[in-house]
Amino acid sequence: MSDAAAPAPHRRWRHSVRYRLLAIALLPTAIILPALLILAVIWWSAMFDRLLTAKVSGDLTIARQYLNRLMEHSGEALHAVGDSAAFADLLRADRPAEIGTFLARRRESLALDYLYVIDADGHVLAAAPPRQGAMDWRKWPVIAKAMDGTSDTGIDVLDAAELAHLSGALASQAVVPLIETPGVAPAARSAEDRGMVIQSAVPVRMPDGSRGALVGGTLLNHNLAFIDTINDLVYQASSLPAGSSGTATLFLDDVRISTNVRLFAGDRALGTRVSEAVRHSVLEEGRVWLDRAFVVDDWYISAYEPILDSHGRRIGMLYVGFLDRPFQNAKLGMLAAIVIPFALVLLAALPFLLRWAGGIFRPLEQMDGTISRVEAGELGARTGPVGSADEIGRLAHHLDHLLDRIEARDRELRDWANELDIRVAERTSELAAANQRLEETQAQLVMSEKLAAIGEITAGVAHEINNPIAVIQGNLDVARDVLGAQAEPVKTEFRLIDEQVHRITLLVDKLLQFARPYDEMTEDGPLAPADVISDCLLFVRHLLDRADIIVVRSDTANAQVQFNRAELQQVIVNLLVNALHAMPDGGTLTITSRDAAHQERSGVRIAVTDTGIGIPPAHRERIFDAFFTTKASKGSGLGLSISYALVMRHDGQMDVESEEGMGATFSIWLPASTQA
Repeated sequence: MSDAAAPAPHRRWRHSVRYRLLAIALLPTAIILPALLILAVIWWSAMFDRLLTAKVSGDLTIARQYLNRLMEHSGEALHAVGDSAAFADLLRADRPAEIGTFLARRRESLALDYLYVIDADGHVLAAAPPRQGAMDWRKWPVIAKAMDGTSDTGIDVLDAAELAHLSGALASQAVVPLIETPGVAPAARSAEDRGMVIQSAVPVRMPDGSRGALVGGTLLNHNLAFIDTINDLVYQASSLPAGSSGTATLFLDDVRISTNVRLFAGDRALGTRVSEAVRHSVLEEGRVWLDRAFVVDDWYISAYEPILDSHGRRIGMLYVGFLDRPFQNAKLGMLAAIVIPFALVLLAALPFLLRWAGGIFRPLEQMDGTISRVEAGELGARTGPVGSADEIGRLAHHLDHLLDRIEARDRELRDWANELDIRVAERTSELAAANQRLEETQAQLVMSEKLAAIGEITAGVAHEINNPIAVIQGNLDVARDVLGAQAEPVKTEFRLIDEQVHRITLLVDKLLQFARPYDEMTEDGPLAPADVISDCLLFVRHLLDRADIIVVRSDTANAQVQFNRAELQQVIVNLLVNALHAMPDGGTLTITSRDAAHQERSGVRIAVTDTGIGIPPAHRERIFDAFFTTKASKGSGLGLSISYALVMRHDGQMDVESEEGMGATFSIWLPASTQA
């Protein structure tokens, strides 16, 4: 066999009986068992990762509960101060200096960063640390609820000016310089100077008897005791494997303002920012992140959840997580302990299997050589004796006999092939013509089914709208009668309601008209298209007068059409209005009517052409769909679909031709009337 006839190595592998039988022999040991092992390893790895995610989710729950408990404790402590008899006596005595001293002692004992009393006008009666001036408490829902008589606690963000107004020390404590780390979103600022505070407020009675509020808060920026307590609660000793470590962090926006995550030099990673992927998921989309995440300089199994302020806005995140590397190392070690022994056993068994199967393939390879020579065009090639009387030897004998018959049949097949080519060419031409007719019919059926479905839906919707509209109009009339002269101050509002109800009624009538079956429509006698066009131009005269539009008419149609006059007017007016809207800066409006045949039927074609902005190609296929409009809030999207339905009901045809920026032509073909 020549080199040119030799099959490529990959072809020998795919088509050789030798290799296929080897594959069958080795399938259980070399393929199925490794595949099952791989599936088991994948399942085990997924379960392992799922357990890690479940653990970090539970850790996040503990951290959130501690934060909630801290807020509850703040509210309870402040409530105790507000309800104390000593504080009430000082308020009744109206001694601001002594109230300030009292608040200073309680602020220190409660570990609050600020504590003050404010009246309903925003004036601070006393504060610790001392502060002056007034404030707009209405911007804080927590304080607003206290002014209404309800205690509340929430997390809020105070800007640098508000912190400085409370205390210069708080403003300094809040400042966190930003540190660039990989994977974060770009930032224009160099430091975070806002402060995240747990703020509580309880109602109190002011000296003049009016209602005020006692407000206290704790700044969380640089509050390391708070974050270390969370970390100690979540990640107690021996709760993680050797080499792993747990971390907890409080974020203001995407900046770490309190954390035990360490930088490269061992300092806390205050001022570093969360990765852009986590920020998008948690802060922008409001979802809880339970997955691996890059934290400062390494990968962690992480849990993030958004923190909401008293307004319900996402202002930051609470994070807990633990180092991922030790778990991945343990997983790889376990996989190696499983895979390596299995691979060694498999390699030891393969030589025995190959030696056992080798004696079967030599006759098969001889037959394979014969087949290859026949494929190369040597039809007289034969295998001959193979020295084996078993099934493979008999197969070789039958192969030679079969090749003899194939050689005889080859000539017959060539003749048949030529004849079949001629017949296929003929059938292909016939099928092409049939397909073209089928596509045209299918397009008409799709549009008819679409209009029928939309008609049923719009009829139901319109019917359901009519009932509440009637109730609205009836109750409005009753209200006007009952009020009598007292309705005079709101007569404008009543008029607006009447107009809008009337507008809805008109829209419902259009929907019902669109959905009404053809056999329910009333028809007039034959119509002259030119007369209807003249009426329609009068209907839109007020629009023509407001625009710089030149109207060109050409009426050469002699035939009449069988159409309801009001409906034909509605179709033509809709086309005229659309054409005027397409020419906001003026142009030429051309209306023609002429006799024209369509599919061997006589009729009349009415065309409305504008020189406006045209229709984009993407919109042409949907231009007759219900509720599709390019006029935004100015159109309902029903005009052309209703017009199309009316024309189709009268066995007509409606088409559009347009190029973007070159104007558009809408044409209607209607069959000629058979009445005298």
